[in-house]
Amino acid sequence: MPAALSLADLEPNAVAGGSLRNANVVVLGAGRTGQAVAAFAAAHGARVTLHDSAEANTLAAAVDQFSDGSVALAFGAAADLAPLLATADLVVHSPAVTLGFPTVKPHVAKPLAEYAERAIGPTADPALRGPILISEPEWAIRLLGARWRVGITGTKGKTTTSNLIAQILAADTVHPAELGGNNGAPLIGKAMDLSRDARVVLELSELQLPSLHSSIDVAVYTNITVDHLDRHGTVDGYRKVKRILADRVADGGLLIVNLDDPVTASLAGIGRVTTIGYRRERPVPGGVGVVDGWIVAAGVPRSARCGGGIAATGPGGRILPVDEVALPGEHSISNVLAAVSVGLVAGIAPDAIRSAVAAFRGVPHRLETIAVLDGIRYVNDAQATQPDAVAAAVSSFRKPLVLLAGGRSKGLDLHELAPIVARQCSGAVLFGELADELEAMFRASGMTEIDRATSIPDAVARGGALARKILSTTEASPNATLHESEARATVLLSPIGSSFDMFNNPFGARGEAFREAVHALPAEERR
Repeated sequence: MPAALSLADLEPNAVAGGSLRNANVVVLGAGRTGQAVAAFAAAHGARVTLHDSAEANTLAAAVDQFSDGSVALAFGAAADLAPLLATADLVVHSPAVTLGFPTVKPHVAKPLAEYAERAIGPTADPALRGPILISEPEWAIRLLGARWRVGITGTKGKTTTSNLIAQILAADTVHPAELGGNNGAPLIGKAMDLSRDARVVLELSELQLPSLHSSIDVAVYTNITVDHLDRHGTVDGYRKVKRILADRVADGGLLIVNLDDPVTASLAGIGRVTTIGYRRERPVPGGVGVVDGWIVAAGVPRSARCGGGIAATGPGGRILPVDEVALPGEHSISNVLAAVSVGLVAGIAPDAIRSAVAAFRGVPHRLETIAVLDGIRYVNDAQATQPDAVAAAVSSFRKPLVLLAGGRSKGLDLHELAPIVARQCSGAVLFGELADELEAMFRASGMTEIDRATSIPDAVARGGALARKILSTTEASPNATLHESEARATVLLSPIGSSFDMFNNPFGARGEAFREAVHALPAEERR
């Protein structure tokens, strides 16, 4: 048996040297994150058990990946966690299995809490030995060593912003860019193998932040509104969790905040690190903004690790014309301003930033145009499960606009959203557990064209039919967003509720079902 582990044994040099060999490792949660952790630990000689309270028939990807027996699987209600933890040297939990979250099932929470009482946490003395409890995001950041790290969080816009930041940073071939985190790409399996010069972009959700203790070089905030009260209880509790990222900025690091959002703007006053503010108007000194149709910078400082000094720009601080941003909606300009800010602090040349932004067409499930069929644009915004995100989405398109919405409630107040939807949308197709509540609110706000669907394919078909009906009875105004003037109406999946009522593996599954349904529409709808 190996000696008890220490936190130092989880560092990259120690792992490469065999510190995990023959250690008993239990991984909690068999989603993408848990699978990545289990594979990583097993590859470095650990005896690994992957635990999940879901039944094996719903975890096919994990069953297939470890069919060779390299990782023991403990799935389902009969998989007792307590005996596994009794002999564990290291327990690595997925963000969803964080103690204190009410969403953690009692039969998992109780033995995990007992283990935590005797375990070493991530803030302990690195030399102390004993059973260790750590999250995947925290371990992955430790494995990155001294590589430059950018963390992005926010209620909405963080995935689009993270992807655009990675695309901008990739313009510097001396420093390869790597993207991971909340976008479904765990870093733990590749962190140690990245170039020493790599710049790492981490999308971080409220699910991941509570277990994060290591520092980052740059923290970026898109906005902080309200979401996930099912986990955090109150608006204040949610905001405190989001604040964690600002507290993790290393001394000498940078904090980038949205000055148009009052909550993130308040972070500018914490004073410990240099703050760069961005807004959709003339920039403040040291910030990024918009002047005369151009995105401009006003003396933005470069990171000390990227050469220091003031970032280069074009004449008058210009970076690129706003008209070159291909993403729909005013909120997309804010996301671009955040990403441009990171490019500047990283020392990326202004013409390279301009080229990267102009070429960026968004990411899957975020205002993603799937197809334009017979003049109807089908847009996948499946990750919009929060009122502000849905409000921004429906404000990004002109009428005729048909909203596809529903799913499971996240405990959020939707009453302010209802009149916005009724004003911006021509009709709606509703599905899932929220359908009754949404219909009542939409009708009370004045919407009359409402249909019901039993599945995502049914919603797509009914949404297209409703759009055609509205087009046939309405003198349609031009329904154009940049580069898509051929569309006369839009069917928008921006669901409001979570997808747990229809999909066991919710990350992207509903958006993929929407995509497949659009591509499978019958030939007569493609004329």
